[in-house]
Amino acid sequence: MLKRIRVEDVRLGMFIHGFAGSWLDHPFWRSRFLLDDPQDLARIRASAVREVWIDVAQGSDVEPQAPVVARADTESDVPTVEVTPTAQRDVPPKTQAEELKRAARVLESARAAVVDMFQDARMGRAIDAHVARAVVDEIADSVTRNGGALINLARLKTADDYTYLHSVAVCALMVALARQLGMPDDQTRAAGFAGLLHDIGKADIPLEVLNKPGKLTEEEFAIVREHPRKGWERLRAAGVSDRHALDVCLHHHERMDGKGYPDRLTGEQISLMARMGAVCDVYDAITSNRPYKAGWDPAESLKRMASWHGHFDNRVFQAFVRSLGIYPVGSLVRLSNQRLAVVVAQNPSQLLKPVVKTVYSLRSQEPLVPQRIDLSAAGCAVQIEQREDPAVWKIPNLDAVWQEEL
Repeated sequence: MLKRIRVEDVRLGMFIHGFAGSWLDHPFWRSRFLLDDPQDLARIRASAVREVWIDVAQGSDVEPQAPVVARADTESDVPTVEVTPTAQRDVPPKTQAEELKRAARVLESARAAVVDMFQDARMGRAIDAHVARAVVDEIADSVTRNGGALINLARLKTADDYTYLHSVAVCALMVALARQLGMPDDQTRAAGFAGLLHDIGKADIPLEVLNKPGKLTEEEFAIVREHPRKGWERLRAAGVSDRHALDVCLHHHERMDGKGYPDRLTGEQISLMARMGAVCDVYDAITSNRPYKAGWDPAESLKRMASWHGHFDNRVFQAFVRSLGIYPVGSLVRLSNQRLAVVVAQNPSQLLKPVVKTVYSLRSQEPLVPQRIDLSAAGCAVQIEQREDPAVWKIPNLDAVWQEEL
């Protein structure tokens, strides 16, 4: 029998059957589990959820004096996780600053979900596809409202968080790319779902190899190259049957020239979704800080990726560039007025003329109070001359400049 109780009355030994609230309100990947960890109990009580459903047939009942909010005799009476339909979600934030805060909340909740997802995979437990799709829905909605907010926040991941936030970032990038390619909504969210699960095989890589600060040995790299197939096997074992998710997990390291792995597929042998996954996976990897190197500048990353002939599908890569902008948010550029500026927003119809904020004078060799310039504005004579490497100039707080604009 199921009972709906207040979080104040939850105790160890109960079997959690569901949470009475939206996915963002609670910090758990699983929607049904035996509550036997004091830390999980603390997480429930600290969350925004105020009531939970318990199954007294599989765990402890409430104390006699504790009030029961509701009870049900069949599972059909109770949703395992309540997720608001897309058309009825919260009213979109009115300002970019509000969306940045909301994107940060989605990012943190998604990170926590992926942490639990990896833990479930390691333990051989089933992956709750219902909750996974709720994560994707929240990420997709954030990208739709303001594509730059969540994608660029995810790029700021720490080395310790890389594995988990990489999955979130690739999910968001896949959604943005699918929209750019004109995919219908169901395919767009399928792309996001595949991106979220694409790296689950890294749960099998020893942490000392996964986080090694130096160059991998041939033996260690051989272990890393096993993660697509390991992930594919884990997804199947965890009950994931989505063909796109399975395909992207297995083939996101394939290359158009046949030099990828694990199956050395070539050209049209690689599905569109897997080709999309390859671009999104690499971009987030090279723009992120890793244990063995600092992330590259977004614009520099696109330039280098464009030079890797035979690696990516050209049509997919060009669409990816359009989804981010030729000069992605966060890029450092040199202007024709002899100032350095940070790209803070895109002009979709004029990708060579984004919105920037000046941060440094090349004439006086001094930092500037940031000034916003829309390079596409009528009468604006200032142009971008070239990309610049932030590591060379060492200007502090560059990320803070573009975050203020999101």
